[in-house]
Amino acid sequence: MELQPDMSAASVALVFLGSFLLTYFITPIMIRRIGSRGLTGRDMNKLDKQEIPEMGGISIMLGLSLGIISAIFISTYTGFLRLDLTVVLASFLTILLVGFIGVIDDLIGWKKGIRQWQHALFPLFAAFPLMAINAGTTTISVPLFGTFSLGILYSLILVPIGITGASNAFNMLAGFNGLEAGLGVIIVSTLSLIAALYGKPEALVIGVAVVGALLAFLRYNWFPAKVFGGDSLTMMIGASIATISIVGNMEKVGVAIISLYWLELLFKARHRFQSESFGIPQKDGTLAPDPLGGSLTHVMMSLGRFTEQTVVLNFLALQLLISVVVFLMFYFKLF
Repeated sequence: MELQPDMSAASVALVFLGSFLLTYFITPIMIRRIGSRGLTGRDMNKLDKQEIPEMGGISIMLGLSLGIISAIFISTYTGFLRLDLTVVLASFLTILLVGFIGVIDDLIGWKKGIRQWQHALFPLFAAFPLMAINAGTTTISVPLFGTFSLGILYSLILVPIGITGASNAFNMLAGFNGLEAGLGVIIVSTLSLIAALYGKPEALVIGVAVVGALLAFLRYNWFPAKVFGGDSLTMMIGASIATISIVGNMEKVGVAIISLYWLELLFKARHRFQSESFGIPQKDGTLAPDPLGGSLTHVMMSLGRFTEQTVVLNFLALQLLISVVVFLMFYFKLF
């Protein structure tokens, strides 16, 4: 693959490194500080239910910030990256605002945090920066019916729906060591690759910065996890996926690539959003599904005697397959 003329490979690599390195080195510090203040959560898929420091999403926010700032610096002072800085800054602000909402939820506490209706409402405000700059394309194509222009309705309706929908969707399929960050790496990497092919530098640098931070975080979040991401992580990943899809004008790709989350939504809705994704730890190290169900994870666990690691790897493999199919559909212009 060859990057578009306005996307220097070296510059994109610097954005990745800035995000990766800061997250990698600051996460251990955050783990110690957060743990010493008692901001922990129980590892529900372990027999001992050990308390693990959470709010690791803050490390992601910091790493992402350095990555984006690096991209802005390169664009402003070197010209190796030609970016629309208004779009980059608006996108960055939207992602950070959603992450901040997640931090508030983490601070209040699991099951005592932001209510479901608040989860749906608050990210709407985070979408204001993208709405203000009229990000994305206002035209949509519908098979058999042609192309339609939505005008201002795109910014006023579809953008906030996309941000709040994706932020909350990514928060549903979670609770396993490395699952959220791992799925985020695969999804955002696919969107970043498409942005590179499509010539969307703003979407590319945002995606690369997110991937860099997530990969570094996985070093500490992989089984056995030393830190949890919390809602600050899951909501921010969802917001990043929606933002990249909007500014990269690849909304159809964004909707298709989170197919697992659409399925999870159906399971959660059937249980009135009261079900959890956790398994029931067994003495042999495997996980048994909740007899009441309520999540794709329970379907997975019912197929065999899987450890937590195996469950996570199976979901990562499923997401990788979905991402490959979506990429090929895009490449062959089926979107």
